[in-house]
Amino acid sequence: MPGTGDDPIAIVGMACRFPGGVGSPDELWDLVAEGRDVIGAFPTDRGWNLADLYHPDPDHPGTTYTREGGFLHDADQFDPEFFGISPREAITIDPQQRLLLETAWESLENAGIDPTSLRGAPTGVFVGLMYHDYGSRLHTKPEELEGYLGNGSAGSIASGRVAYEFGFEGPAVTVDTACSSSLVSMHLAAQTLRSGECSLALAGGVTVMATPDLFVEYSRLRANAADGRCRAYGADADGTGWSEGAGLVVLERLSDARRNGHQVLALLAGSALNQDGASNGLTAPNGPSQQRVIRQALAGAGLSASDVDVVEGHGTGTRLGDPIEAQALLATYGSEHAEDAPLWLGSIKSNIGHTQAAAGIAGTIKMIMAMRHGIMPKTLFADTPSPQVDWSSGAVALLDRAREWPDRGRPRRAGVSSFGVSGTNAHIILEQPPAEFTAEAPTPAAGLPVWPLVLTARGPEALRHQAGRLESSLRDRPDAELADIAYSLVTDRAGHDHRAVLLASDRAQALERLAQYAHGGDGTGTVADVARRGPLAMVFTGQGAQHAGMGAELHRQFPVFAAAFDQACDQLDPAVREAVLGDGDRLDATEVAQPALFAVEVALFRLFESWGVRPDFLTGHSVGEIAAAHVAGVLSLPDACRLVSERGRLMARLDPGGVMVSVTAGEQVVAPLVAQYAETVSIAAVNTPGSVVLSGLEPAVTEIVRRLTESGHRTKQLVVSHAFHSPLMAPMLDEFRALVHGLSFRPPRIPMAGGEEVTDPEYWVRHVRDTVRFADTVSELHGAGVTRFLEIGPDAPLTGAIRECLAEPDVGAVARA
Repeated sequence: MPGTGDDPIAIVGMACRFPGGVGSPDELWDLVAEGRDVIGAFPTDRGWNLADLYHPDPDHPGTTYTREGGFLHDADQFDPEFFGISPREAITIDPQQRLLLETAWESLENAGIDPTSLRGAPTGVFVGLMYHDYGSRLHTKPEELEGYLGNGSAGSIASGRVAYEFGFEGPAVTVDTACSSSLVSMHLAAQTLRSGECSLALAGGVTVMATPDLFVEYSRLRANAADGRCRAYGADADGTGWSEGAGLVVLERLSDARRNGHQVLALLAGSALNQDGASNGLTAPNGPSQQRVIRQALAGAGLSASDVDVVEGHGTGTRLGDPIEAQALLATYGSEHAEDAPLWLGSIKSNIGHTQAAAGIAGTIKMIMAMRHGIMPKTLFADTPSPQVDWSSGAVALLDRAREWPDRGRPRRAGVSSFGVSGTNAHIILEQPPAEFTAEAPTPAAGLPVWPLVLTARGPEALRHQAGRLESSLRDRPDAELADIAYSLVTDRAGHDHRAVLLASDRAQALERLAQYAHGGDGTGTVADVARRGPLAMVFTGQGAQHAGMGAELHRQFPVFAAAFDQACDQLDPAVREAVLGDGDRLDATEVAQPALFAVEVALFRLFESWGVRPDFLTGHSVGEIAAAHVAGVLSLPDACRLVSERGRLMARLDPGGVMVSVTAGEQVVAPLVAQYAETVSIAAVNTPGSVVLSGLEPAVTEIVRRLTESGHRTKQLVVSHAFHSPLMAPMLDEFRALVHGLSFRPPRIPMAGGEEVTDPEYWVRHVRDTVRFADTVSELHGAGVTRFLEIGPDAPLTGAIRECLAEPDVGAVARA
């Protein structure tokens, strides 16, 4: 793959977990926008000896003088089945690796990418990770876990496991530069995209502390904040508050994002790395090195310091580190800003603590959200700036309150810094995306009468959980359009086996039905089942399914349907269009009903085709088979319209009379009785193994029905104008034969039940008179491997028949259009 060094890098998706129950970038934004402090007590479920862990004396060995931090209290929660991981292996996998799997999936879906679509793709994974103590904390390792624990805690496996589970084949790299790890990962990912080694990359970091060792270690160094809070750049700063988190962003070259139609949340305009080198201590910050890395990032972006509005600083709250960093910012950014337009400075660590290997990605997600909202959020505990900083040496000001992000006639830009105790420094420049990605979306059209909300999951419980999450998200986003949500659920999500479709006409109904389903209900407008794999057969409905208004709403809402319907109607009698789109008075007249069904069903097929639904087989019931033959390529549209129009017209000219009666009895029961009246009665259709339709002269049919009723079989007379598929059709056959032999037939492009026989004109002559052997057709399709059936028509009379024909409930899935 050729290098693409001049192509900007776009951030197209992101996902995260942070203290305070934060499970998404939107929730992280809510947290910082509201100015919340989410530092809390040590976790009680990790086997930490809390009674002996705390001691107020910094010199007391084996203890910590702080007992608060920022924790992911549900870090132990994981659904291994979702990722195809056995429960035994799952328990040996470091929660950091589990979080990376979850956020990788969510970040891709946030980007509008089906994660399963990237299997085999050159997608890269770059993750920062510092801790490897999940397995090693066990003094005695259970025998049944041997062989798993090593990989479960290995740093190299963290990135490799994501690549393995998703099938990515780009570079997979785990980075450990301590607290700068996640920004280093972003820099490396961007470089790899520019070199052409991958087409998409996930980058970020994760931290979960399996043991309290860090708190103990830094207590001896007196570097912990006494109450666990980072007072970044503030006068009261007394140390770092440790916390946990996970975050990933999805990076893509901007040209690819445009071509793929992906959202662009921000641009990674520039990034740079360097090292402190021989500073005044192995772990001590180096101000000149921080200045250099900032200038390198600006140079890489082709920007000056005055082009950046705000910096999300490293800001850990230490008395040594913060002043050094602030002076470096004053010397670089501050020297090129004016007093009335200073560089604004803040740190998310004041809200959530120092998330270590995830610190840089936390600041990145915060600033992307701030850029999108046009607000620079408040940094807590910064009301009084640190007196150890000469704030007068440049134009840098603390965000002691939330401020509007002004429009300066150019893209908004933010810097993000991350400095590792290892001495590795990272700085990135984020930029507001081009106008094409920030312009307001066009106002949606009037919309459909109902919207389908399609949920998909790996199991039934997870499916209901998805409904609950969507309901919560919909409540929190009152401006979200139901149409946009319905579209995204179908196009931007992977399709798992367990699925549910909830129909909603408006927001209130969507909330009601989502809540009902989430809490175990299966009410009106909700269908849930397990998706089937295998070939799909489309089955076109026959006469009798027509009704007033069929297709009228589809014609108004979907241009593809309207175009196909109108094209068919141009070849048909004008009465057909009027009957479907008008008052529907003549819709039951045979000469109108048959071509009307044809036009609607062809238009329905074209609509499904435009959505990417491709059948493996086609068939139809009686007149429905003509629509199937056309879309299969057997008949051109003009020839198919002639066939269906003349078929209906000639039938309508026959003498009225005759009856059709459905009978709940098998063919073997009914056939001997029909044979006694073969001149006037036929079995018109064998719809299922236990259901047939009689057709013929009324006296003979009535006598057969009487005898069947006496034998305990249920019967029902159908409302029809003629006795179709019976001897009473004979008078029209010669004229119809002459018409059919004048048409052109071609082999089907999509296989049809009946095979090449459908290209024989005599097949369509017999089609008028002979029995519709629908049950045999379903059996034939099932024998050919079909496991899914989709009925195409204005109603679904065949769907129940197909289920009965299949008999075994696990053989196939049946749906109606």
